[in-house]
Amino acid sequence: DQEAEQLYSGIQSNNSDVKTDSLKKLASLSQDVTFAQEFINRNGLKQIFYIVEEGNEYLEPFSLRLLICPSSTGEMLAHTLKAFMELMEHDFVSWETLSAAFIKKIVSYVNMNAVDASVQQLSLSILENMVPTSRLLFELVKKEVTLDRLLTHLQVTNAQLQLKAMALLIALLLAATDAERRDMMDYLREKNIRQFIHKNIIHSSEPLGGEGSPLGEPSTFDFKISVCPGRTCLCGPPSPASPFSLQEQRELLQSLRQTAFESETEAPGSNFSTERRRSLCAKEFRKLGFMNNSNPAEDLRRAPPGLLALDNMVYFSRHTPNAYSRFVLENSSREDKHECPFARSSIQLTLILCEILHVGEPCSETAQAFYPMFFGQDHFFEELFCICIQLVNKTWKEMRATQEDFDKVLQVVREQITRTLSLKPTSLELFKTRVNALNYSEILKLRQTERLHQEETLAVP
Repeated sequence: DQEAEQLYSGIQSNNSDVKTDSLKKLASLSQDVTFAQEFINRNGLKQIFYIVEEGNEYLEPFSLRLLICPSSTGEMLAHTLKAFMELMEHDFVSWETLSAAFIKKIVSYVNMNAVDASVQQLSLSILENMVPTSRLLFELVKKEVTLDRLLTHLQVTNAQLQLKAMALLIALLLAATDAERRDMMDYLREKNIRQFIHKNIIHSSEPLGGEGSPLGEPSTFDFKISVCPGRTCLCGPPSPASPFSLQEQRELLQSLRQTAFESETEAPGSNFSTERRRSLCAKEFRKLGFMNNSNPAEDLRRAPPGLLALDNMVYFSRHTPNAYSRFVLENSSREDKHECPFARSSIQLTLILCEILHVGEPCSETAQAFYPMFFGQDHFFEELFCICIQLVNKTWKEMRATQEDFDKVLQVVREQITRTLSLKPTSLELFKTRVNALNYSEILKLRQTERLHQEETLAVP
């Protein structure tokens, strides 16, 4: 109680040294929930608002720019913003109660050039925390802090400032509506943000990411935001809200069939009855590996992966048509029990990739897995699928699998993918090389080695 009272008085002192020391101590002690409650009960936040809102400003005489925070003032303001952040962490006060003057001042620290870096970092963090709390605050921040301004912050050499700017950008994208997110991503794509992140942030001397970082896992930014811009329903089943209309779904499924087979039904001059045509199509969909060959769209109703699996299959057939045709024809010529079903495998593989990479899950603030290779590709999820679906076929043959072994094969594939990702390959090419080298016999050797090690560990008295 006494400490809260002393600091409440100290931050109002006319002596700048006393005031700065009090704010520094306040920033430290505010992490304690009991102290924070005592200080807030004394109306301490109001005093912090006053310090920020009445922050020292003066004109630099030569450039006539508004220069905020010379070193001493910048230190004081940084301690003030740090204390504010710590106090707000305890959720005693709603972010929606912040005054317009306070928010305007925080925004000004982000938007001006000549500002102490630590003040800008804290200001970006404050705005990041504001954005998800209400639609009103999201719209305010989106309007006042432009994407161009955030891109400017991403170009500085200060890694922590880059990190905070990226965190705010991600917060804005996640809080946006589907239409807003599409527009924002279109603009960012015009600015080549992926290439910029890959070149200037990931491969900088102080790479971002790691525990607690908004770049902690690729799903946080790329998977949830830019893997399929405008296709936020891809992980769901076919529905009126799906990114593909029912007609588009039918056309995509037919394109998969027609690319794989030179169907008699499409031959010039063919004069099949509707029943005969339907029977031939169903036969070809069965060869493609669909469980419901009369209505293959039914196979996509499982969510996840939903329509994301269809998107992957179509991408594979269009971008690697030779590999696609080889996969389908090779298996359709085997005995039924030995064929590796393309569609069924694709759906299950897409689900596995979603689970491994946490696609469709809320963003994690404590994730530690970071895969730089995903920022090196425009269509990295689809490209990853193309590599892994061919891995499924390769592993199927290595295991001499039959239909009854389907789940077992996919479990091995999951292990091949996760073990390879744990090596942190820096490119998809390197991932492809390593995952293909990790064949079924290597998996068995690794399992045996690990089992022996575990038995030896348990045997130690």
